[in-house]
Amino acid sequence: MVDDKGKNMKCLTFFLMLPETVKNRSKKSSKKGNSSSSSKLPPVCYEIITLKTKKKKKMAADIFPRKKPANSNTTAVQQYHQQNINNNNTIPAPNWQGLYPTIRERNAVMFNSELMADVHFVVGPPGGTQRLPGHKYVLAIGSSVFHEMFYGELAEDKDEIRIPDVEPAAFLAMLKYIYCDEIDLAADTVLATLYAAKKYIVPHLARACVNFLETSLSAKNACVLLSQSCLFEEPDLTQRCWEVIDAQAELALKSEGFCDIDFQTLESILRRETLNAKEIVVFEAALSWAEVECQRQELTLSIENKSKVLGKALYLIRIPTMALDDFANGAAQSGILTLNETNDIFLWYTAAKKPELEFVSNARKGLVPQRCHRFQSCAYRSNQWRYRGRCDSIQFSVDKRVFIAGFGLYGSSCGSAEYTAKIELKRQGVTLGQNLSKYFSEGSSNTFPVWFEYSVQIEPDTFYTASVILDGNELSYFGQEGMTEVQCGKVTVQFQCSSDSTNGTGVQGGQIPELIFYA
Repeated sequence: MVDDKGKNMKCLTFFLMLPETVKNRSKKSSKKGNSSSSSKLPPVCYEIITLKTKKKKKMAADIFPRKKPANSNTTAVQQYHQQNINNNNTIPAPNWQGLYPTIRERNAVMFNSELMADVHFVVGPPGGTQRLPGHKYVLAIGSSVFHEMFYGELAEDKDEIRIPDVEPAAFLAMLKYIYCDEIDLAADTVLATLYAAKKYIVPHLARACVNFLETSLSAKNACVLLSQSCLFEEPDLTQRCWEVIDAQAELALKSEGFCDIDFQTLESILRRETLNAKEIVVFEAALSWAEVECQRQELTLSIENKSKVLGKALYLIRIPTMALDDFANGAAQSGILTLNETNDIFLWYTAAKKPELEFVSNARKGLVPQRCHRFQSCAYRSNQWRYRGRCDSIQFSVDKRVFIAGFGLYGSSCGSAEYTAKIELKRQGVTLGQNLSKYFSEGSSNTFPVWFEYSVQIEPDTFYTASVILDGNELSYFGQEGMTEVQCGKVTVQFQCSSDSTNGTGVQGGQIPELIFYA
């Protein structure tokens, strides 16, 4: 058989005896008890139902996300869905199973529902608990921990189980995954959900939580996630956190999340050799952490208590490597250093014979920036590149996450000159970073770096727009023989023309010859 879409179909025909017909027939037969067996009985009515099925079977797991039932059942389906969310335990209508074509959808009806529940969980700390229904069989096939809890050798037949160390919202998110095969994560509960997934050994949900954290990772939350990733033993997430902290160190250290880390994480950050940050920023961040730590320990906020909570971590700050002005106007007047330490550090800056210091005295190495050069040659002619407040722009994308620190720009082609450059980085029209700075060109064809105040995180497989507006000597070098794809170390960069470019820059030639980045 062929349906209206032209697909081959099979027909399964069932003959169903209608209950009312059978009942009537039985009554009539009893009234005719003495009748001859040859008497004719009323004909039995049958209803013919034809079910159309495709030749190729489709498993329930293939249907994702969940398809809505037919229009006639939409209202009922929405009612059950809302019931599960609110746990209002409405008595289901007869044949509710018929509303859902797959076992996954029927299973989802049981999520957070008292219907056939054979266990209950009291989840959350005292004063913030929530009582949630569960079904042992469903839970056992979703978690080996639940299996042992309900069907293992040491299983206890308890109707109510208390779980004080898991947040109710996180536990519900885990149950939703087990019952509905749906992952519903939110930024404010994803860490708690990861904890629940780890505790009950639900690895796919745990992996989804880590992926969520990796994609939402930024300088604002990198320090907190670093602490949590070590706790949860997630080395990939730990490595990603370090990449962000290294490349955007000053933003990470100034974030509120930095003050929420534990002492061990504080020490590991202060030891970090590759932090791209001024040491005065590291020092100020440590003092901010000490202030919050005093509050956590319910200590009086004082210089002595700040020094106490920092302990030996204070000497991981490389104070002798600060600029002298930063030390004299900052660390030396903070009160956190003893008088002898302050004097010794001043001598370290000025004396030929330097005293021994308890502080680390070697400057951090930081990160080495990479440069992606997109032109094979440059030139200058009578119609050299000119600037009259117009924008030079190019679009680019990368195949790995990087951090754009700045651009390399061409300078004057006719002697020394100074340029004012306004650089900007955008994604889909949204400005991610910009800076106004000056650079001096001595008349060579070299490129000159212009930096953003903070490096900008660039996600893979998305086009970003790099722009610059130059003001200075109107005659400059310009690139030519541009490449649409450049391999720079382990990073592949692709270029395409930008509609924002009003001064002639494109893929084949123009300005912005280099992208400067950390990878």
